[in-house]
Amino acid sequence: MAGPVSNALNRSPAAPVSPNRRRVGEGPLLRAFLILLALAGTFFLLVVPLGVIFTEAFRAGFAHYAGSILEAETLHAIYLTVLTALVVVPINLFFGIAAAWAITRFAFPGKKLLLTAIELPFSVSPVVAGVTYLFLYGAQGLLGPMLGALDVQVMFTVPAIFLVSLFVTCPYVARSLIPLMQAQGADEEEAALSLGASGFIMFLRVTLPNIKWALLYGVILTNARVMGEFGAVSVVSGNIRGQTNTLPLQIELLFNDQNVAGAFAAASSLAVLALVTLIARIAVERLAAREVKAPRKAASVGVSG
Repeated sequence: MAGPVSNALNRSPAAPVSPNRRRVGEGPLLRAFLILLALAGTFFLLVVPLGVIFTEAFRAGFAHYAGSILEAETLHAIYLTVLTALVVVPINLFFGIAAAWAITRFAFPGKKLLLTAIELPFSVSPVVAGVTYLFLYGAQGLLGPMLGALDVQVMFTVPAIFLVSLFVTCPYVARSLIPLMQAQGADEEEAALSLGASGFIMFLRVTLPNIKWALLYGVILTNARVMGEFGAVSVVSGNIRGQTNTLPLQIELLFNDQNVAGAFAAASSLAVLALVTLIARIAVERLAAREVKAPRKAASVGVSG
């Protein structure tokens, strides 16, 4: 009787997989359905709302639109939104670089805890974050009596907007850098140090060129998040007209005042900022992809030559 080994040897080899065999999801009907579903979702969830915003904003004419944008409270809201981005984005830039460097280049107790803490704003509601800052720095909060004795007010001021905006946006730069820096390793940096480069020169000439696109990508995401933040800012700002209203809060106040045209005009300016951010993001992705392809193309030309 033939044993299992002889049976295995006598067994005919498996038929090779045909290269023309369709994979799951490659049928023409399913492919057409998925493409139509994606296009329909994009159209109804993104294009139509944007179209409504700009249609309603210009419904009363350009003169009325310009007048709505140039109202003192709306201009101040735009100014405060841009100011918040100018303050928060650079701070998060340096924090993200420092956090990514510490996590990817050093081994120390609590590294996983640090990474978890950085990612905490992803899982915490912005409203909860605002309430937390209110309970911490408010007049009746944990630090409120001490701040009151020093005649320092944090809540319902512009610095409070900066604080909560820093909290909700702190993960973006770090999380853009950490996977890339882990994949790249530290070999080039160690080589630069062994050749006598200082830490600052090593960062400028070795590290920064390697992470520049991921860094810029994180900055763009941070800027978009700052300008569109509503929940946390609404809790700590006090919604003081002409003082602590950012653009998202101003849009809500205009709607509550039944000033629909003004609300849509303000919303259109926020939508323009979002579109500019999206265009910048696409440009960064394409430039990064082009830079990655360039060495490969040069290498293939050298091999063929």
